[in-house]
Amino acid sequence: MGKATIPEGELLDRGHSERDTLPARKRGAPEPRWFFRMSLTWVKNFVGVFLLPVAWVWTVSFVGAFRHATVHQAYWRTEDFWFFVLGALLWLVTFCGSLYAKGEPWLLRWYVWVHEYTHAIWTWLSNGRVSELKVYRDHGHILTNKPTVLVTLAPYFYPLPCVVLLTLFLVVRPFYVIEDAPPVLWGWMLPIQIFLLLMGVCWSFHCTFTVWMIRRGQSDLKMHGNLFSLVLIYVANLVLMSLFLILTAPGVEFGSFANELLFNAKEFSSGVWALWKKFR
Repeated sequence: MGKATIPEGELLDRGHSERDTLPARKRGAPEPRWFFRMSLTWVKNFVGVFLLPVAWVWTVSFVGAFRHATVHQAYWRTEDFWFFVLGALLWLVTFCGSLYAKGEPWLLRWYVWVHEYTHAIWTWLSNGRVSELKVYRDHGHILTNKPTVLVTLAPYFYPLPCVVLLTLFLVVRPFYVIEDAPPVLWGWMLPIQIFLLLMGVCWSFHCTFTVWMIRRGQSDLKMHGNLFSLVLIYVANLVLMSLFLILTAPGVEFGSFANELLFNAKEFSSGVWALWKKFR
């Protein structure tokens, strides 16, 4: 890409080199002090360390709730579970197959479009401005005056395809009750099964591309500190998975999951305190 005059704002997703992660500034504006940006990154990474216990407690709670639903409520036998998993596996096989055959995943350009527009949506939700948005075959960027943590990391925890699909479901449902609709596709599948299958595809699409892009190295993560960004992305995605489990699994409710979180938080605190008393 050639050089261009850059308006006021912050450049997100501008490639993978260190040079590309620098902020865009007004012409003639002073260079920001490097130690200020560095110290702010260290502070965020320090916060990321304190988020690690949150990640641990939420992971243990999610696994416990899933195990309870699977063992005691036979969640693994429900169509909600199997059609979602089937959709997720279909995309996973497609993703890995295209990565092996072509060296890059299928629908890469479409993912770049989703990624950049997720940045843009969260910028608008934050009452910010998008001055520039570019989408290419394998990369893209936006220029915004609101490079907050949520705006920068949104594509990694906000599954836009799932949100669009769920929105369509909620819009159509008052006029066409999908859960009670008769079979379609020559009687092969129910509409609700198709919805769950597509939801699994969209979630797997989000997860596979998120992991793949993070492994390639992203300026989005460096902007707020790699440790802080990775822990926050993990926790945010785990929260979404927990929400899906609560909405679909029998025997898992908001109250019971909250109690599970509280119990595991107390267990973790007790373990840390016992360790502290032992080695102090």
